Amino acid sequence: MELKFTKMQGLGNDYIYINCFEAEINSPEALAIKLSDRHFGIGGDGIVLILPSNVADAKMRMFNIDGSEGKMCGNAIRCVAKYLYDYNIVAKEELTVETLSGIKTLSLYIENGAVENVMVDMGKAELLPEKIPVLLSGEGIIAEPVTIGTENYEITCVSMGNPHCVVFKDHIDDLDLPKLGPLFENSPLFPDRINTEFIEVVERNVLKMRVWERGSGETLACGTGACASAVAAVLNGYCEKNVDIQVHLLGGMLTIRYTDDTVWMTGGCAKVFEGTINI
Repeated sequence: MELKFTKMQGLGNDYIYINCFEAEINSPEALAIKLSDRHFGIGGDGIVLILPSNVADAKMRMFNIDGSEGKMCGNAIRCVAKYLYDYNIVAKEELTVETLSGIKTLSLYIENGAVENVMVDMGKAELLPEKIPVLLSGEGIIAEPVTIGTENYEITCVSMGNPHCVVFKDHIDDLDLPKLGPLFENSPLFPDRINTEFIEVVERNVLKMRVWERGSGETLACGTGACASAVAAVLNGYCEKNVDIQVHLLGGMLTIRYTDDTVWMTGGCAKVFEGTINI
């Protein structure tokens, strides 16, 4: 069959978007593996299905390169909002998207009739270790000493719909992430595997981040990871609540604001191209 798709990216976090208002996808896990291959497929960090919803303006499902399904993706949901508005599926500047981690509200910033930036209400950060999950005890895992592989680290764990482990380090550009990332992802501490953010504090309320995503490896950006890192930075005293925190990733910058009620994420989104592929 011929499948229409749209390639979109948020800070270089690129996914293949499929309009399931028009098409039905029966095996998204296998399709994600096939289409995400950058040599034999379209190439991307995974696929995103945009579906009808009974409780929101639309529903999003995201599948990683390895076929595993993610509960939430901050960069992808901004692109979903852009798709819905730019393709005249939802003609509103504030809309809702259903995800596996709940319904998210998004505010659109329009320029020349198209969405350029989106602010997302990402919901409350989860700190209880059993909800993340991480096999450590306490009310929260903040600067907790652990051993990963043969090295000692201090970790802070946060769930933003996806589980995250945040490590503050100097000179993160020098890290061997292809070696270090899998050690964290597959550590017995994390029964559902883990996304790991390595954070360098540039100055007050300014962070630099590299991320190893479970199922995808190192990516140019991770929206939920940027949110988790900002929360962790506040908990560790590097940043402040209720102010804009700049998180600089390999693919660009996200603005995060952590409040008592929720976490706000603002960033760009763009269409790369659209096409048709035989599957």
